[in-house]
Amino acid sequence: MGVEEAAEIVGCLRASFRSGHTKPRAWRVQQLEAVLMLLQDREKEIQQAVYSDLAKPPYETFTGEVALVENACKLAVKKLKEWMSPEKVSTSFALYPSSAEIVPEPLGVVLVIAAWNFPFLLAMDPLVGAVAAGNAVVLKPSELAPATSNLLARLIPFYLDNSAVCVVEGGVSETSALLDQKWDKIFYTGSSRVAKLVMAAASKHLTPVTLELGGKCPAIIDSSADLRVACRRIAVGKWGNNNGQACISPDYILADESIVHKLIETLTSTLKEFYGEDPRASPDLARIVNFSHFTRLTKLLDHPSTESTIVHGGQRDEKNLYIAPTILLNVPCDAPIMKEEIFGPLLPILTVKTVDEAVNFVTARPKPLALYVFTKRKSVKDVVLRDTSAGGMVVNDTMLHFVVLDLPFGGVGESGMGAYHGKHSFDNFSHRKAVLRRSFFADILARYPPYSSLKQRLVRCLLKADYFGIILVMLGLKR
Repeated sequence: MGVEEAAEIVGCLRASFRSGHTKPRAWRVQQLEAVLMLLQDREKEIQQAVYSDLAKPPYETFTGEVALVENACKLAVKKLKEWMSPEKVSTSFALYPSSAEIVPEPLGVVLVIAAWNFPFLLAMDPLVGAVAAGNAVVLKPSELAPATSNLLARLIPFYLDNSAVCVVEGGVSETSALLDQKWDKIFYTGSSRVAKLVMAAASKHLTPVTLELGGKCPAIIDSSADLRVACRRIAVGKWGNNNGQACISPDYILADESIVHKLIETLTSTLKEFYGEDPRASPDLARIVNFSHFTRLTKLLDHPSTESTIVHGGQRDEKNLYIAPTILLNVPCDAPIMKEEIFGPLLPILTVKTVDEAVNFVTARPKPLALYVFTKRKSVKDVVLRDTSAGGMVVNDTMLHFVVLDLPFGGVGESGMGAYHGKHSFDNFSHRKAVLRRSFFADILARYPPYSSLKQRLVRCLLKADYFGIILVMLGLKR
């Protein structure tokens, strides 16, 4: 697809949007219910497509992708009337008589660029928000998950309104052609490197963007933590969600030095409990997405500063794109694995003496998309919450904030900008239009030139809502 074809697609969608076709609540609900029907009818096909791309266990595809899209749709259908309703706000006495409200309106024609690691969820979840807000949408699935991309391109035109929702498949050239167009919003999930290209393209048209990126998400473990529970929750957050290929999976652990050996022992036994003595034979462990990412992870693991720090795992199978769940202890901070987001099954553990040392380590680096802390001490929870900044924070668990639809999900600083989920998705794809209503009654002449001293005194009292002063000015008793 070239620039001309991309322009034609956008032009057709813009004509559909300008006709008012997407604005009525009935249309929005109809599209959301069509998504729910797609999920019901095609669940097995979705699981098969994601398995083809990532060898992701069907259970993970249902719980981590299909069910989350279904919940988002159901919430939007239930709450859409409330979300679309104008929000009344108060006005000042100086504007009497008047009323004011905030009216949510769709932005227009929006572009959603999805990531490969949750190829169905990260395409459909923002699409649900964009449609609920009344926009026309172009969805660009990731070419690195070709089976899921093809599935979306085949199913969405069958279930949703083709005049307002379009799927464009392809790679760099197709994405570049789309980014060359003028959009009313761009929603991108992926790497910081590509995000810079998206922002550069958007800046040409002053297009607003939402960037859902990533970063190195730390897990701080205090000596008071229940290690058995903590290790289960860290393990399922790291390896039980796409084998570490998730933007909010724990990237490294900062553990109190007094518990580090017990932590490694417990984490190792948890991995054996989850995936057996040979995780390669487990049907519950996803594979690396492609050879390029396999090579990248292998280089991180084989770096001279890292290789000697492996305390568990490290095995790999290039033919089957398999890397074993791997634990590393006290990797040097200047090692490549500690300078970039790992996005794979490798988990470094660094020892710290105090929670303050852990907090200082985190705050000296870019703000993470997610931060996890495991402790029974309220003082530790409070210190971490108060002294760190992250897109989201979870106490005594990992990743579950993502499934709470009333919580905004998004990054801060280098981990992204903007947030979505639930009403936050609706707001993300809406413009909150300010509306002030006045009548022709009580046209206060004091606001108009010439500005006599009497008018100035009166206006001062009006703006201060000084009702007694207004009376005195009108009676000529106040100067």
